[in-house]
Amino acid sequence: MDLQNEKCVMVIDENLPLGIIANTAAIMGITLGKEMPEVIGGSVYDRSGKEHLGIIEFPVPVLKGSPKVIKAIREKLYEPEFSELTVVDFTELAQGCRTYDEFTGKMGEVSSEELNYFGIALCGAKKKVNKLTGSMALLR
Repeated sequence: MDLQNEKCVMVIDENLPLGIIANTAAIMGITLGKEMPEVIGGSVYDRSGKEHLGIIEFPVPVLKGSPKVIKAIREKLYEPEFSELTVVDFTELAQGCRTYDEFTGKMGEVSSEELNYFGIALCGAKKKVNKLTGSMALLR
């Protein structure tokens, strides 16, 4: 991954409760790590010689968005222009499921128009990521 020309961001519904925001970021981050293992650095050691597992090698800004904005971004990501971006979304449907089997079963029963997004993460070419999220503010 060319870190000079690549970017990764998360956009999360700013109106969610803090715990749901944290859960949304955590789940999307774990999935990004699975999809992009090459961006995780090696373990590091402190002065005492204790190991700390590697973390992602670049920042991942967390931006605030409304459900409407997140859904609009998600829809644009289906366009051919953005097909090379790595995308992870997290929905209200997913949040409400207790097992992965329940999640996969329920996802198969709804259309994309029916989904309510809590967050979306996208990684790839900096110009394309900025085109979709460049004017968005940080979630604080």
